[in-house]
Amino acid sequence: MNLHALKLFHIVAEKGNVTRAAEELNISQPAVTAQIKKLEQEIGMTLLAPKGRGILLTEAGIELAKHAKRVFSLEGEMEVYLEQYKNGSIGKLRIVATYLPANFLLPKWLAKYKRRYPEVEVELTTTNSLKAMDQLINYQAEIAFIGGKREFHPFLTRRELFEDEMWFVVHKHHKFALKKVTLDQIMCEPFVFREKGSSAREKLVSLCTINSINQPTVGLQINGLNEAIRVVMEGYGVTFASSLEVKEYIARGDLAKVNVEGIELKNPISICRRREDELSMPAQHFIQMVMNDENN
Repeated sequence: MNLHALKLFHIVAEKGNVTRAAEELNISQPAVTAQIKKLEQEIGMTLLAPKGRGILLTEAGIELAKHAKRVFSLEGEMEVYLEQYKNGSIGKLRIVATYLPANFLLPKWLAKYKRRYPEVEVELTTTNSLKAMDQLINYQAEIAFIGGKREFHPFLTRRELFEDEMWFVVHKHHKFALKKVTLDQIMCEPFVFREKGSSAREKLVSLCTINSINQPTVGLQINGLNEAIRVVMEGYGVTFASSLEVKEYIARGDLAKVNVEGIELKNPISICRRREDELSMPAQHFIQMVMNDENN
């Protein structure tokens, strides 16, 4: 069926008059009439009958007009949907992130984004950096927020947001609280370590190796950041953590930072994406919002 002719018929049926339909379409009345005649020939039925200055729909015309109204109503919905999808106000955004950005950065950004784009479906997955890169490569996520220095797959590109400082942290009444000490001195204290494989633990081990210092005593190993911090808050040991993870506790006076001479370790936080792929509009909006937030 000729959809162009069907649309002309639909508008004529809605207006009840060929002349008014032609004026709305900005085409001549004979052209409208000719197209509807072709449609009648195509389907083998008469759709319109003259009625004074207007037209009368035949029984077949009445039924076809009902179906045409649904068809072009759906077309209108499709056009609105495509426009919304194109401008990023609807769609789906899949994000993957490592623990640090997922817990201390993304909640604020996601809340701000959803207030601005409430109809966009957002899915956030938290995992380690290797799995995060795998999800990007395998099209299970569109953008990733990854903490730490590491080699990135050549299929991916990264943009560093900022560098987060790494701090030695103790109980507020610890003898080293707010003091300046040497690396040798702090390493003599018992440490509350995260599980093997944690980024902070790996950085601390590397720091000892670089400075030819024995690794600190593992006073306690805990699989969980909050649990490790709570133990230190109760007065035991030292922990080594991202400033993002502990700055609120320090601001409240629950913990204290130790200033270790000559040590300035930083943990980069990066946005990653597939190198050759064009980002969806929701992803573009989200990244732009994050960059603007970081620049302010």
